[in-house]
Amino acid sequence: MDFLSSIMDSMDKDKKPEATETQKIAIKKQKELAEKMKRKEKEEIIRFRKYVEDRVNRFAKDQRHFIEFQPLERLHRTIIHEVADIAGMMGFSFGVDGMDRYTVIYKKEFSPTEDELAARRNGEAWNEETAKKYAQERKLRKQCDSQEVSNKTVEKIVPSSNYKDKYVHLIGQESALEAARKTQTNEKYGFVPTKNKKDTRSIEQTMADIQAKKRIKLELEQQNAATNETTES
Repeated sequence: MDFLSSIMDSMDKDKKPEATETQKIAIKKQKELAEKMKRKEKEEIIRFRKYVEDRVNRFAKDQRHFIEFQPLERLHRTIIHEVADIAGMMGFSFGVDGMDRYTVIYKKEFSPTEDELAARRNGEAWNEETAKKYAQERKLRKQCDSQEVSNKTVEKIVPSSNYKDKYVHLIGQESALEAARKTQTNEKYGFVPTKNKKDTRSIEQTMADIQAKKRIKLELEQQNAATNETTES
């Protein structure tokens, strides 16, 4: 029995203590407060969406090209973009997130120019004065680009050396100049005449000429050898 009692005592110690009535009341109030805040946030989002829809509907009926919203958090900017898309309009956000990022809605027929987008991204307000400033800067850039293109000239390629001078030390000045002159092209074989390219000898004659050259070379070698022996003796 003592062993069983010790086991039961240890199990009782492992059980979590039950919350008191005061703690239960506090937990209930926290839950109610959290639910109340959620309902309030949901209602606030519904009200904001209704505000954006009303403003966009008025904007669609007037002559304005765009409308701006004050800097807002990401959730509110998302709602503005959703409403703009449903209305068939264009939404852009500018500025630094968490600091001054705001949203602008444009009618599609009055979509922003590159100058306007550049100005807003640079943190500038878009108005007539800003538009003139950016138009003037764009005109100056275009003029500079045109001037730069007109100033470019095609560089003339000059060889590092005169090819006629390469052969002066071999064939002389006059021959080099003569070789560099324009040659009349032969229609069939290029610069060499046809008669110089074709060997008119027969095979038999060619072989005989080769044998004759070999005999002459052999006789010369024998004569040179005999002359050397006589000199040595």
